[in-house]
Amino acid sequence: MVLQMGSPAPSIKVDHWLRGEPLTNLQPGKVYIVEFWATWCGRCVAEMLHLVQLQETYKDSGLEVVGIAADEDAPTAVEARTRLDAWLTEKCPDLNHRIAFDVTGEMKKLWREPSFSVGIPTSFVVDRDGHIAFIGHPSQLDEVLPKVLNGSWRTSNKAKAADQERIATSEPLAREQALKKPINERFWAAVGKQDWKTASSTLEEGIALMPDDLNFRRAHAHLVLHRMHNMRTGLPVIRQLVRDAIDRNSEDWILAALDQLFHPAHDHSHIPSAERFAMGKELSERILALNPPQGPKYRSYPAVARYYHESGNKDRAIELVELALTSLDGPEPVPDELKQHLLPGLLQALANYKGEKVCYGTLCAAPQSNFPAVPKRARPARKHKKIP
Repeated sequence: MVLQMGSPAPSIKVDHWLRGEPLTNLQPGKVYIVEFWATWCGRCVAEMLHLVQLQETYKDSGLEVVGIAADEDAPTAVEARTRLDAWLTEKCPDLNHRIAFDVTGEMKKLWREPSFSVGIPTSFVVDRDGHIAFIGHPSQLDEVLPKVLNGSWRTSNKAKAADQERIATSEPLAREQALKKPINERFWAAVGKQDWKTASSTLEEGIALMPDDLNFRRAHAHLVLHRMHNMRTGLPVIRQLVRDAIDRNSEDWILAALDQLFHPAHDHSHIPSAERFAMGKELSERILALNPPQGPKYRSYPAVARYYHESGNKDRAIELVELALTSLDGPEPVPDELKQHLLPGLLQALANYKGEKVCYGTLCAAPQSNFPAVPKRARPARKHKKIP
């Protein structure tokens, strides 16, 4: 059964409560926000602090906020709980509402899956009569919550239209996610055993099923190029990824291809140098055409800067990183949490390219001692066997 606006709210089934008293059932007469989040979710910090404000503002109006930690990426439940406790202590010391840990995934099955809620953070608002009044991103709560509290939201045309649009958008994504789940599980099981052949064939199965899925395509390129070092398979794979990225004119696809070719975490010495730089040039020129100098550049320009630095054009690399830094204070506001996350990496890249200490406000970075002073392109090229 589809969980939507007007549906009876599901049960609260949680065994592990991290903050506040356990909640066994939703009480009539109160309005509840049930919020799903995770420690790896960059936007969840700001939204958690937002929920603290909402709880304080509307506590006398019968509001109860319940945070559900979901999808934690940890080897064991004990490690996940330890990480959650540390995260809450650091990020939300003034927490004023309950926090639960969905260790069994029961809340996901009861709430998120029937409502086609594939991402986090996601908020569910339960009306005073125990029915779902809203499902969506918590950034919408400032508008929605006062109307839920006064009883006018669920009967409004805007609410009905918003919920219909949400289902129309989310249902195909949820069904796609359900198709991908068994493939992802087999892939990660193979990766855990370092069974690269099985991992590769599993991804090929996923690509055959969903040829437009960037995650499968990116993972396959990474696997054959950087895990297996299989150039017979890897070169055709990266060539096709580059061609598709260019044809789609998509920033996400272009960045995925650039990362496989120039990300510093990877060893690229086994990829034919001339072809790697030719692909990098085409990708970089396309993404710069997509992103003129005005506007936010903190996502795409650092990737392009890596290509230019390796190409020997240090000045261009420096210029691009400086533009990315400038865009953090541009006309389009960047959430402070995201800004603080991006700054260290951007400053470190700039210091490495300049070969000197650089600062942004009180934050500074010095060149890394192991960073190559001479771009790799300027070194003698390694000879490669011809790949059929």
